[in-house]
This record gives sequence, structure tokens and C-alpha cells, in this order.
Amino acid sequence: MIEGKSPAMDMANGAYGQRLAPNLSPNAGQSLWLSCVDVLAQELPEQQFNTWIKPLVAEATDDFSKLTIFVANRFKLDWIRAQYASRIAQLVEKIYGSPVTLELVLAPRDQPARPSRLPTFNDTTDSPEPIAAGTLDTSVNEVVAPIHKNRLNAALTFDTLVEGTANRMARAAAMHVATIPGHMYNPLFIYGGVGLGKTHLMHAIGAKLLEDKPAAKVLYIHAEQFVSDVVKAYQRKTFDEFKERYHSLDLLLIDDVQFFANKDRTQEEFFNAFEALLTKKSHIVMTSDTYPKGLADIHERLVSRFDAGLTVAIEPPELEMRVAILISKSRSEGSEMPEEVAFFVAKNVRSNVRELEGALRKILAYSRFNHKEISIQLAREALRDLLSIQNRQISVENIQKTVADYYKIKVADMYSKKRPASIARPRQIAMYLAKELTQKSLPEIGELFGGRDHTTVLHAVRKMSAERQQMTELNQQLHVLEQTLKG
Repeated sequence: MIEGKSPAMDMANGAYGQRLAPNLSPNAGQSLWLSCVDVLAQELPEQQFNTWIKPLVAEATDDFSKLTIFVANRFKLDWIRAQYASRIAQLVEKIYGSPVTLELVLAPRDQPARPSRLPTFNDTTDSPEPIAAGTLDTSVNEVVAPIHKNRLNAALTFDTLVEGTANRMARAAAMHVATIPGHMYNPLFIYGGVGLGKTHLMHAIGAKLLEDKPAAKVLYIHAEQFVSDVVKAYQRKTFDEFKERYHSLDLLLIDDVQFFANKDRTQEEFFNAFEALLTKKSHIVMTSDTYPKGLADIHERLVSRFDAGLTVAIEPPELEMRVAILISKSRSEGSEMPEEVAFFVAKNVRSNVRELEGALRKILAYSRFNHKEISIQLAREALRDLLSIQNRQISVENIQKTVADYYKIKVADMYSKKRPASIARPRQIAMYLAKELTQKSLPEIGELFGGRDHTTVLHAVRKMSAERQQMTELNQQLHVLEQTLKG
């Protein structure tokens, strides 16, 4: 910072056309730029000046033949070149008294452009080649190539994803997007409960695309990080960098968009990014805990865009898939889990893949610490806390009460002989959940629903299972009930 009265102040007070003498102080070159800045501050609206001009850093050669302006990023550089470069060139020539070569370059990453009062540099050997006097250099000297961080987890690929009925459609859609991005299924919206593999699929899409197209710009991000980035951009007035980061992507993978609820400004910026990416045929993949129309406190125009591509659900893994996951994950940990042990664990841990992995880690650790082979008995000992909690929390009676409360009927209707649709359907849903979430047999469940035959229970289970695959609303209701029951 130059203290006291500087040459810049003299020039700003009207000394246009008076060429700077070569024997002026070493700061005269900087003063040339500051004089230009002072004039622009008078000409431009305050917001424009603070956003585009004030952060710039400039350096001049010792003979004033060239003024180099360092700009923070390519987005800003292109904008300044288009909107302000001609006026800057005019002012510099007018202040100095003769043509000066003006050059715009990207600032080094370790020296971000900022309001500065740097001294001029005298060594021109490392500077870009000057162009003809009085002209503007329209090339970009990329001092440091920016490193794009995609935030992908290299371990989460299609090869490490266990496929089953629960995720088959979602996996097929994800593979299509990874292979031919920007065309069909844009956006791809994947929804389902916690720990079912939504995030795994997104990372797999990113990994596959980069495998085929290493130069693609891919970003995986959680919705909360996007919210944080919007807040920071507002606080620091750096929306140009924000837009350059998000609007220039080839593939945006954004997790848990339900976190945008009630965040109006974030939704506005995501809408803008969404539109920009679709316009340039970039692909967008999102996940949520519910289907688009089930999202609460999200702007309607965003919901309509979420729903415009392909929406697919990931269900809780079925028994066979849970067994396959346990055996696969065990092998990746360097251990072999006997099939009967995998079946035992899979029957008792039903909710999601994350809980399965947690149970597996407990069993493997218990086996290693106690120097015992993996067996059903060992698994029972390792998971005794989990099993006791599960058995205590989820009972047929608890299911009946929870479903009755959800559908606003009486608990007594669960085992009554009444058959209107408003009662029969919740009763069938409760039977289905009882079969899915407890160890009770069909006859035992039938007995607890007013002494019904096991074939009645079987019919309800098959009906709800089939309709869940086809009816988005029912699937969402079952998901809410399952999460409520599991605490």
C-alpha cells in the first residue's frame, strides 16, 4: 500500500496526456495502473467496480512498454476482456501519453488476484512475449493450469457394486449415463432410503466416465456442500468463480438434494446451474431420500426439472442380494464368510447395505480378536447387541400401531373382520411389514391379525411387494414406515 500522496493521485487529478518520465520512482508503473483504477471508479457503478476492477493486480515493465493485468480465473478474464479491456487500454494510453501494450493473463494459483499496491517488476525475461504497441493481447497466458478436484471415491465402481433386484434398474440407468452422458435420462434422479447404495452408484458413474474420457470435468458433491458454496460466494462476492466451477462441468453428481429445502437462494443458484449444464448437454445425476414430487419445500420449477428425466428407486436389498453383499465384502476384506453365516446375518440385518457392512465389520473383528473361525455362533455373539435391540424394537404389535397411526385408523381394525378399502389396505401393508421386519412365520402373523389364515398373509405380502415396484407413492409410504419402525 502506497502511503501519503502518490503519483496516482496527481494523475487522477487531471494530468492526462503528461507522459511519465523514465526517471520517476520505481512505483511509477504501479501508479499508472492506480490512476486508471481511480478513473474507472468514477465511471462505473460501485458494484461493477468492486466485482470486476478492484480485485485486479497489475504490473508494468520498467520502460512502460507493457502493462500486465492478472485475473483470478478464466471466467473473469473473458468477461473483463469483453466488457472493460478497450476502455482500460484507452485510459492507460491517455494517462501515459503514448501507446502501452495491455495484456490479460491468469494469475498464479498461489498469488490470487486481489486489491494490491505491488511494485513494478524490472525483469521482462519471464513475462509473455509483448504484442504490437497499442493493441490488446487476446491470448491467455495460463501461468498455472488449475487442478480440477472431482471428489470421487475410487473404490466405489460398477465392479464393486453388488447387483440385485433392488438396484437393477438404477444400475442399468447409471451405466447408460456413464457410457453416453448428456443424452437420455438427463437428469437421472435416484431415490431410496439411507445406506442402499445411491452414493455408490453416483461415484461409479463418475469413475466410468473418466475411464472413457479422462479429460471430462466431473464433480461429486453433497447438497450441503453446495449450500455452503453458495453462502461463501455471497459473503466473499465471488459468484464468478462459483459459476465457473459449476457451469463448466461435464457431469455433476449431487447427493441428497432434499437438503435444499427452505433454502431459496441455494435453490435459485442450483436452478441456474441446472439450466446452464443442460444447455451445454452436460449430465446431472441427483439422489434423494424421496421421489421428486415428494420433496418438501423445494420450488416447483426445480421439482419439475428433477422429474423431467428418469426417476429410479433403489429398494432395500432382498435376502439373496444381502447374502451376496456379505460374501463379496468379506472377500474384499481378505476373509471368507461361510454361506450359512451370510444367510443368518442377512435374515437379521434387513434395512440397508450400510448396516450390513457394519455387521460384517463386527463379525470380522470379533473373529480376529478371539482367534475363532467365522460361524453362526460367533456371528450371534458379535451381533448380540444389534439383535437384542432389533428384536426389542420391532414387533408385530409395534408394526400394527405404527401403520394404524400413519393411516389414521384404529389399532383394533388390524385384527377385526372389517373389509372396507380404507382398513383392508393398511392391514395388508402391516402384514407385509411384519413379514419383512420380523422373524415371525406366516401362520404366526396371521394369528396376530385376528386369526387369519396364512394364505391371507401370503396374498398380502405378494400384493404389496408387487405394487411397491410399480407405485411410487406406495413405495414412499412403505419407506417412511420402515424408517419409523427402525428408529
